[in-house]
Formats: sequence, C-alpha cells, structure tokens
Amino acid sequence: MWRRATSFSPLISSFKSSFFSQEASQIKILEMFTTGIPLQEKGGTCPNRRAPFITFVLGGPGSGKGTQCAKIVDTFGLKHLSAGDLLRKEIASDSEYGSMILNTIREGKIVPSKVTVELLRREMESSDNYKFLIDGFPRSEENRRAFEEIMEAEPDIVLFFNCPEEEMVKRVLSRNQGRIDDNIDTVRKRLKVFEELNLPVIKHYAKRGKLHKINAVGTVDEIFEQVRLVFAPYERRLKEN
Repeated sequence: MWRRATSFSPLISSFKSSFFSQEASQIKILEMFTTGIPLQEKGGTCPNRRAPFITFVLGGPGSGKGTQCAKIVDTFGLKHLSAGDLLRKEIASDSEYGSMILNTIREGKIVPSKVTVELLRREMESSDNYKFLIDGFPRSEENRRAFEEIMEAEPDIVLFFNCPEEEMVKRVLSRNQGRIDDNIDTVRKRLKVFEELNLPVIKHYAKRGKLHKINAVGTVDEIFEQVRLVFAPYERRLKEN
C-alpha cells in the first residue's frame, strides 16, 4: 500500500483549475507536499511496515459518532484521523500549501478529494500506528474512489451511525455552542446534503460486505456495545503491535 506517487498528473491538473494560475508554483507546492516523507516505490515493500487496519466512520451531524470515535480509540488503540481536522491543521500551519487550501474554501470551492486523501496518506505514513480510525470520510463517492486509488486499499470496517433525522436535529440544536449554523433550517439542509452524498458510499460498502449499521439511539454505552461486537472478530489483530 505505502508507495511513492509516481504519477501526479491528475492531481496537478486539478490544482491548475482550483489553486494556482502559474504552473511553476503548482508543481513547487505539490512537490513540497508529497515528498516531505520518504515513501516506497509502487509495488515495493516497506520494511517493518505492516498492512494498515482501516476503519471508516460515517454518520450525519448529531449522530454521536464523535463520542463513539473517542471510545473506539481508547478501547482498541486506533489512531483517530479527521479529514476536516487535517485540512484545518494545514491551514493553521501558515504553509504556502495551507494558504492555497484556505483560499479555495474562501472562494466557495470544494477542496479536491485527492488533496484531502494526500493529507490522510501523509499522516498515516508518518505514524508508528497501523490502526486508523478515519472520521467523517469518505463523504462522497468521489472521496471513496480517490482514497482507494491513491491508497490502493479498502477499509476493513465501515461504521454507519444510523440516527433518525429528528433526533439528530435535536442533538445539534442542544449543543448550544454558539455556532451560527446550528439553527433548524441549516441543520436540515446539512442532513439532506449528507444523505445525498453518503448514500452511494453506504450502498457501495454494504454490497462489499463491509458496512456495519449502528443504531445510534440510546445511551453512549448501549451504542458502544454494538460497536464492540463489530470489532470483536478483529480483536487478536488489534492487540498486535
């Protein structure tokens, strides 16, 4: 799985339309981003690097997946990765690359899937852990295809926290964190977008036999007991260093 990206022409092309007006700047930033960590050539083997154990966690806003992710990490020792957090981290780093991501977001454009996947790849390859919990990703079929293309891997487990819309709306509104997007109309729009984008991903992994639907209504411990049963068949592998 771990490999040096030998051809980035599709990614460079997407950068041309989304980030830069000058080709030299595009190539410079792309090289800076993708060559910061030594990677192996495609088809090679990485000494002392075992195959990663990957879990995707899906669920709408207010489904409680954040709370469950914390319990999964504590219980099974997975490294928690959030695509959104990685984008924000790159922006906060004040790097030239982060500035381009920020400008893309400010212009109302969507950060290309391959850029987000490269951020995930970089974190995974630099980690001593081989067990990863990827939160809120993939959000769409484009995300999914980009991940599988770049990483040359599929998830071992896909958790989907299934929660009724009214319950999710109630939970988001009760957070009372002063967020301007936590009003009922906006929450319902977010849920509609989530459903439209995620449904194809959910159906894909259901067909692949990887999807585990979790009833996200109940106490934290009741919900986590369902999660624990999903991980039970992998317990021996998860205990290995």
